[in-house]
Amino acid sequence: MRAVVCRDLGEPETLVIEDHDPRPLGPGQVRLRVRACGVNYVDALFVQGRYQIKPPLPFVPGSEVAGEVVEVGSEVANFGEDSWAVGDRAFASVGLGGYSSEVTVAASSLVRVPDALSDAQAATMGQSYATAWFALTRRTQLQADEWVVALGAAGGVGLAVIDVARALGARVLAAASDDDKVQLCIQRGAHSVVNYGTQPDPSAFKDAVREATGGGADVVVDTVGGVLAEAGLRSLKEFGRLVVVGFATGTIPSLPANQVLLRNRTVVGVDWGAWAMGHGAENAVVMAEVMALAAEGKIKPVEPSSRPLAEAPAVLRELLERQVVGKVCLVP
Repeated sequence: MRAVVCRDLGEPETLVIEDHDPRPLGPGQVRLRVRACGVNYVDALFVQGRYQIKPPLPFVPGSEVAGEVVEVGSEVANFGEDSWAVGDRAFASVGLGGYSSEVTVAASSLVRVPDALSDAQAATMGQSYATAWFALTRRTQLQADEWVVALGAAGGVGLAVIDVARALGARVLAAASDDDKVQLCIQRGAHSVVNYGTQPDPSAFKDAVREATGGGADVVVDTVGGVLAEAGLRSLKEFGRLVVVGFATGTIPSLPANQVLLRNRTVVGVDWGAWAMGHGAENAVVMAEVMALAAEGKIKPVEPSSRPLAEAPAVLRELLERQVVGKVCLVP
């Protein structure tokens, strides 16, 4: 098997490609030939040592893969309706180890890929769509006809927020940093858009949101941090909710508490990844709900661009520098 390996924490360019013997298959496990591996911003943070979880070295980055079952271990056939067979298509959230030509995982952790999804779509939707679904149905309960603002809307989570919010009957204002990203958001069904550029004016952004939403947003989903976080908070109407997902700008904002108090606003945090690791059964329900939406055609993940496994360092660099529009997957 071939894998991308992080032997020393640092920049993505330090990653190396190595060949390894296949891992033995244990009871209750399956071997999955990876057809596509999702690439996420958090992968770069792991490599740099900037993520709150710091795995021992060396490790293989990558948390989500899709592919074909090529081998099943003992006891897998006893799972009844949840049994797996060679040739089945599956998605797996592996935590780490995804940048590889194959993975071995517990059969119980696999999710079936519906015919409506390509391998590339399946491999790149897990983290982003689970985050969006968890945020909008668990951390807050988005209602039909509410206005949602997606900050960093052309990124993976942002695009998922647009799709999930529409599936829930809400209206979406997509905020992105250049014309190409704004155009993608329009194509993906955003009801309104704001181009905040590379040096956003917080006051102008707040005013633009209030005008587009007819008085203020009900929910702002923030994946970027920086100066727009406070602007998003100030753009909320009465009982509005600021949903904090991440800080792609690299700047963690300090929010004025008086703006939370005013108009009875709420600020909620979303850390789906850590929650999922500690709540396996509940997360399985979340993933099943997301895949059911895809099977029913209620959500339609963007088809990602595909890059060879060897280009993992370059793809992570592009993510860090916010050059990626849409989603990217690695193809072993």
